[in-house]
Amino acid sequence: MAHIRLNTHPSQGGQAAPPIIWGARDPKLRGPVVGTVGDPAKRNAIGVHSGSYGIYRALAIAAQELKPDHRPDFTNTSPAEPIGPFESWFDPKKIVSLDPWGHMVAEVFADKLAAGWDIRPTIAVTKAHVNMPEIMDAMAAGRLKPDNDILSGSGDVKVTKAAIEPVWWLPGIAERFGVREVDLRRTLFEQTGGMYTELVTRPDLELFLPPIGGSTIYFFGDVSKLGKPDTKIACRLHDECNGSDVFGSDICTCRPYLAHGIEICIEMAQKGGVGVVIYNRKEGRALGEVTKFLVYNARKRQPGGDSAAQYFNRTECVAGVQDMRLQELMPDVFHWLGIARIDRFASMSNMKSDALREQGIEIVEQVAIPDELIPADAQVEMDAKKAAGYFTSKKPETAELAKAKGRGLNE
Repeated sequence: MAHIRLNTHPSQGGQAAPPIIWGARDPKLRGPVVGTVGDPAKRNAIGVHSGSYGIYRALAIAAQELKPDHRPDFTNTSPAEPIGPFESWFDPKKIVSLDPWGHMVAEVFADKLAAGWDIRPTIAVTKAHVNMPEIMDAMAAGRLKPDNDILSGSGDVKVTKAAIEPVWWLPGIAERFGVREVDLRRTLFEQTGGMYTELVTRPDLELFLPPIGGSTIYFFGDVSKLGKPDTKIACRLHDECNGSDVFGSDICTCRPYLAHGIEICIEMAQKGGVGVVIYNRKEGRALGEVTKFLVYNARKRQPGGDSAAQYFNRTECVAGVQDMRLQELMPDVFHWLGIARIDRFASMSNMKSDALREQGIEIVEQVAIPDELIPADAQVEMDAKKAAGYFTSKKPETAELAKAKGRGLNE
């Protein structure tokens, strides 16, 4: 068996990891993110690229389906549309959870790639078409009209889309949450079962590639208009809900709100602006789908049945917390896109809007989901959210809502 080399201390011979100057204007000065395992002396990140799929990669290597020294061929993989750079890329306080140069690796680090460095993209940009039955419904109702460019008569919508893997700059993450970096590192180490020893033994490694899902962005309209002050922006910021988004479960409003957000984005693109749908992998308020299903059972089996008054309490009883999405990192995507103003924001969440405003992003109009798009079984959720202070254009007083208010329901 080959010798196993631990990464718990700097390389022998006094070699330190290649430095990262986060926020540097010149990417060559900033330095690449290196999370590959082939050359430990060049690694400057804790974890591995595509961290949430690292175990599958290990299984493929163990099963001899993948060569451990495989190097990707980046021929013809460049972004289908250019994005950035924007001024916000060079403020280390604005972007701490992704690499703004992540889609331009083959371009800006060509010299290091030619010299044999194994540097990999953390962002990819491509083009596609989207077709959802809700778009056809909106066309049939006259809310959307085909223009044979962005939206066709058959309901196909032209989009550009980007996939983003998380890259955490630990000093900035700690500052964003108002904690000491040493405490952040220790907690990450302990709560992952000691998976990443470098978190506590390698303070020289400031980058962490966490084993969590990233984000997918769908752009409607001309992407080159991003970052221009006169460009109107519509946005749906959506956190993953597999049951509703994919399978159409009617216990929540997630898919209807996602479809409504896409409709608003198409409208904005047809008017010359840009629509942006940001889809974050944070299933079940980042508590996970198992926990979410347990909460569903607890809600429906409690005395008196499901109720707005107990909506958030049932989650907290099972998970210990009402929500773990922690929207503090979410605005980084907007800074990556050069967006400083959202003209139409399709969301009820006060946590999302507050986090955006905290990072200096203006919200001109917040848009609630129309009543007619709310599934009958999701009314409990809507009443609970309204009572908790979520945004709504109107607040109809229902018995459940009054009961929830009387209990001081708060999120």
